[in-house]
Amino acid sequence: MRARLLPLLIVLMAAVLLALGVPLAVSLAAAQQQKVVVDRIDDTARFASLAQFVTDPPKGSRVESSDERLNTLGREVIKYNGLYGIKVGVFYRDTIMAKAPVDWYIPEKGEARDAFDEAFQSRRSHDPAQVWPWERDRLVVASPVIRDGDVIAVVVTDSPTGQMRSKILRGWLVIGAGEIAAMLLALSAALRLTGWVLRPVRVLDATTHDIATGRLKSRVAVAGGPPELRRLARSFNEMADNVEDVLEQQRAFVADASHQLRNPLSALLLRIELLALELPEGNEEIASVRTEGKRLAQVLDDLLDLALAEHAEADLRLTDIGELTAERVASWSPVADDKGVRLVGTCPATTAWVDPVALSSALDAVIDNALKFTPEGESVEVEVASNGQVSTIVVTDLGPGLSDEELSRVGDRFWRSPGHQNIKGSGLGLSISRALLAAGGGFIAYAHHEPHGLKVTVSVPRTVPGA
Repeated sequence: MRARLLPLLIVLMAAVLLALGVPLAVSLAAAQQQKVVVDRIDDTARFASLAQFVTDPPKGSRVESSDERLNTLGREVIKYNGLYGIKVGVFYRDTIMAKAPVDWYIPEKGEARDAFDEAFQSRRSHDPAQVWPWERDRLVVASPVIRDGDVIAVVVTDSPTGQMRSKILRGWLVIGAGEIAAMLLALSAALRLTGWVLRPVRVLDATTHDIATGRLKSRVAVAGGPPELRRLARSFNEMADNVEDVLEQQRAFVADASHQLRNPLSALLLRIELLALELPEGNEEIASVRTEGKRLAQVLDDLLDLALAEHAEADLRLTDIGELTAERVASWSPVADDKGVRLVGTCPATTAWVDPVALSSALDAVIDNALKFTPEGESVEVEVASNGQVSTIVVTDLGPGLSDEELSRVGDRFWRSPGHQNIKGSGLGLSISRALLAAGGGFIAYAHHEPHGLKVTVSVPRTVPGA
């Protein structure tokens, strides 16, 4: 969730900063140019005031007048150009009053000619187009020289823009640095905000996973985060308490019922044995009653084991499951030999975090189930492996196997395949195995085994669950 929320906040903050920074940068550039333009206007106004009283040369003459004011204007123009490097000139329509440098002229086309023509129409040239750091190296400003209400000449300045563009660029760098600093500050605030908001969600998610995998004692620490999430955490804890109470009552009922039924059932079986002594040897009815009574006793024992398996907490230890599996294979080998089934174990050393007693009980149930359904002369294989994250114990048999529909139900409580109803069992063995493994973060899976049979995979974690 953080990976989705944080980019959204970053995009919004970046949009806000750009919305503020771009106009500020444009405004800075405009202010710098306006400052230069006002300064050039003041300069042109000063030269216009000097040129206003210069004696006009004879009409059509290209010879400079000997007027002292014209000489003064010429010296000022040359001095101004030498001091500031700005081209400046005072031009009649067809002749030159004064200019510097001497080789400068107004071109026939371009910005300088447009400004010159506008000034001769008795109006100052329009504000020049905006100068940006990457374009326009000259800035032209023109002002008319007016005498007796008529425009007699035009003052034109042609300024280099390098210094102005440098100032604009430095200002933009300051704005950019400020934007970056503001973005970093906003990003830090966003990280803290999302962490504060999502921390209770992460804790809630982890606790939900713990409860889903059998650790029903897990609870959410109600601390930090928005008030709504704190209320959600308290409500979740109350719900978990209620669910745990209900499950505890259910387990207690099953355990108590199984325990309480064993005494009368034992008494009943004893009476059946006494009754059998008074009946002829080999009576089929009494043998059937004996079988059903023993089956009921087995079901009650399995129910009690299931209730204890679902209630008990796993005692996790770092265990060599290869060695443990080899021990279980050795323990079941006499049973396999008695039935005429080959029990083969491939058990290399590999470690995992398991409850050794729970894993041993689960393996007993799985191997017992495989031996039950494997015909004489066939084999049951037990193989231990590891892929880095989990360790697996794979038990494969060459029995009749199960259909796809039956495979989806294997492991359900009291469920037995219709074709295996005549084989001894209560239908609880694999359910008990699943409960024992789930308590330690493990699980059990079932699949077809080619060419026929069943493949049972017991998976246990190589790291501490929840670490």
